[in-house]
This record gives sequence, C-alpha cells and structure tokens, in this order.
Amino acid sequence: MIIAMCNQKGGVGKTTSTINLGASLAEYGRRVLLVDLDPQGALSAGLGVQHHDLELTVHNLLVEPRVSIDDVLMRTRVDGLDLLPSNIDLSAAEIQLVTEVGREQTLGRVLHPVLDRYDYVLIDCQPSLGLLTVNALACADSVIIPMECEYFSLRGLALLNDTVEKVHDRLNPKLELAGIVVTMFDARTLHAREVMARVVEVFGDVVYDTVINRTVRFPETSVAGEPITTWAPKSAGAEAYRALAREVIHRSGR
Repeated sequence: MIIAMCNQKGGVGKTTSTINLGASLAEYGRRVLLVDLDPQGALSAGLGVQHHDLELTVHNLLVEPRVSIDDVLMRTRVDGLDLLPSNIDLSAAEIQLVTEVGREQTLGRVLHPVLDRYDYVLIDCQPSLGLLTVNALACADSVIIPMECEYFSLRGLALLNDTVEKVHDRLNPKLELAGIVVTMFDARTLHAREVMARVVEVFGDVVYDTVINRTVRFPETSVAGEPITTWAPKSAGAEAYRALAREVIHRSGR
C-alpha cells in the first residue's frame, strides 16, 4: 500500500510524522519503505543520512532510465525500514519531467519493481502542489494529511482536498483520503482547541483519534538522526506514533 504524506503548507510535522509512523509500522512487523520526495532532504537527514554527499538519489530514478531502484535503496538503523533518499538535486526534477510523456506517472513506474517487498510505502511530499506531489498522488492508494491546528491550515486543507479530488478524477481513481492527523497540538491554547473542533466537525471520522502533541523531543530526534521510537522509546511522542500506526493498520487492514 502506497501512502502519500501530503500538505502544501510547510512546518506541519509532515516529515516527523513520516519517519515516526514508518518506524512504528516497522516495529509492528510491517515492511516499510520511506520515499523522500522533498528536495530539502529532511526525511533523509532525520534518519541520519548524509544526503548532501549522495551520488544517487530519487532524482536519478526519476530522470535517468538506466538507474535501478536497488542502486538507490538504503537500509536504515530501524529493522524493516528502508529509504529512498533525496537531496537538493531533486529540485531540478520538476523542470526535467515537464516535457516527458506520462510525466505524472514517473514515480509509480520507478516504485513498481519493489512494491511486492513492502507492506507500506510512505512518500514524504514537498510542501507544494507541484509535479512531484502530483506524482506521489498519482501512484498512491491513499493520502494522510498531517495538519497543525491553526486557522491557515484549515484554508490549506480545502485546497489540498481539491487537488486530491482532481488527481482521483483524472489520474488515479483508486486514490482516497485515508485520514487527517493533527500534529503539534497544544491543548493549552483555545485557538488550537477551536480549530481541532472545526476539523472534526467538517471531516468527522476521517480525522485520526491519535493526536500528536507538541513536544521538545521531536526537534531533538532530528538532530540525533533517528525516529523518536528508538531515540526515546518510552516518551509520549513515541507512544502517540505507535497509536497512529495501529490506527493506520486497522483502517488499511494489513
């Protein structure tokens, strides 16, 4: 199952969620592939990869037909969790893909040879609705939207929902919204609680029960280069992502 982790608004905990959900799914015995589809390479860096120095990344897979996915695949420190890394080279891919035939399906063609090896493929999309994100949506079975509880996130959610519907209608009829996960939540602020109530009111059961609270631990794990589930396994943040993983497994039935 391919899941696109998507939100065109930056700074919503999307990469943190991709890493920690992936690690939690792996803890539960699932085979997981993380795909870094953001030229910033934050997902790769968050797993301790020196991504600036890499010879081969997702970029090569998208624009060079002779590069094999096995040349780029990396194991991570977490058992059962593999990575397709990225770096700033990927920023050129949008321009290079524009003239290609079937450009929206490029990522799907790249991933196809290894899909039978994994239970879950999580794609960390860049914070935009450009061609790379459309590539992720065009090959995904479902979308998880990490969102921060603030007013502007609500506005962005409508735009993102519109994009998902367009991709569903024109490119990928199997695409569905798997769920919205509330991240960086601070129950002490009235604003956050009001936005949370509004999200649940509008989207109902689509919103995951698990809420990821704001914690100092997440920035620390980025520096440590490993998921919170291994860096601080007994922390509230680690438990929250395990709970989210259980919900994802339950909803997807695998």
